[in-house]
Amino acid sequence: MRLLIRGARVVDPAGGLDAPLDILTDNGKIARLGADLAADGAQVLDAIGLVAAPGLVDLHVHLRQPGFEDKETVATGCAAAAKGGVTTLVAMPNTRPAADCPDIVRLVRDKAAPTGVNVLPAGAVTVGQKGERLTDFAALKAAGVPALTDDGVPIQNLALLRRAMQEAKRLDLPLLDHCEDRDMVQNYAVNEGDVSRQLGLPGRPAIAEELQIMRDVMLAEDTGAHVHICHISTAKGVDIVRQAKARGVPVTCETCPQYFTLTQEEVLRQGTMARVNPPLRTQADVDGIRAGLLDGTIDAIVTDHAPHTAQEKARPLPDAPSGMVGLETSLALALTGLYHTGLLPLARVLALMSASPAALLGLPKGTLEVGRDADLVLFDPEEEWTIDKEQFVSKGRNTPFHGRTVRGRVKYTISQGKIIYMEG
Repeated sequence: MRLLIRGARVVDPAGGLDAPLDILTDNGKIARLGADLAADGAQVLDAIGLVAAPGLVDLHVHLRQPGFEDKETVATGCAAAAKGGVTTLVAMPNTRPAADCPDIVRLVRDKAAPTGVNVLPAGAVTVGQKGERLTDFAALKAAGVPALTDDGVPIQNLALLRRAMQEAKRLDLPLLDHCEDRDMVQNYAVNEGDVSRQLGLPGRPAIAEELQIMRDVMLAEDTGAHVHICHISTAKGVDIVRQAKARGVPVTCETCPQYFTLTQEEVLRQGTMARVNPPLRTQADVDGIRAGLLDGTIDAIVTDHAPHTAQEKARPLPDAPSGMVGLETSLALALTGLYHTGLLPLARVLALMSASPAALLGLPKGTLEVGRDADLVLFDPEEEWTIDKEQFVSKGRNTPFHGRTVRGRVKYTISQGKIIYMEG
């Protein structure tokens, strides 16, 4: 199959490219880039007025299957990814059963294959994510996992974590860590601070995240393992990573749109829709996250897409599950909050959502280089629209961004040369 994308503004941060060009794909690969390319029988897609960029790479997605199909399935999660311009995603292992063995990894990949979205399940670090016994890292790597994580149940046993890092280093597998001290945060719903006091609730203190980031940085320095800090949310946490990088420690980190867009006060307005782990923080923390994006300390923007049922989110704030969906809104929120405000140039925003996360895991994605997979997102960077959760294709409707006007809309998503999403 041949596809000719005509007249787009082609932005490829990995190749330093930003120019009006045609793109020809052939047999799932980027075949040519240039002006006024001949169609030669190819399907022609008129992209005048649109930006063509590498398909987004999301390192942190909860697809929920197997075990929680009432929240999401691989198929519905991948449909949401395609609608949001995401062509490659890393699925977290906190399913039932957990992705702690090759069989579950293969099951998720098989479920994803018909969707056109490249799904890479991360492998659990410990059996059942119980923090007691390491999984077979070598077998998981052979099954195709790009990284290891226990995600929402971070390992508290330091001796076990150090052994995990040593083994991960030996196998050249990054370890992705959700940094919060479980004894400090328990199942608390909001950031410790003014809002928690107004609500009369115990809070999740920022220090609980920062201590574990420091712990992970020290262990990464000790073992040489690549440690990736998930969804960083505090200004001090960013500064810890900044200083570690300056020393040459192999540590990277990611953040999510909610952490550079919203503050803890959103909980007062939206209740459980604004409940997420780690929690929304203060304006000073939002400013710190933006500074980390600006100076390159933060390596990737991800979603931490975490669908829940309406019934679960209708519970009282202390009892409702944490998490929000994000696959269908992440590009628009990043463009609105970072590009259209003048904080970051367009190429930098796109790099944070494609080239940089791909490079973190050594994936052959995130570029429009000739010969690479023809994974692209085509979007109108100027179009204003209002987020409507009822229009989501994800099963999840749990978003604090419902009703928000944003700027920048996905028009087409192309995976290996095939159109897997077209607006309307």
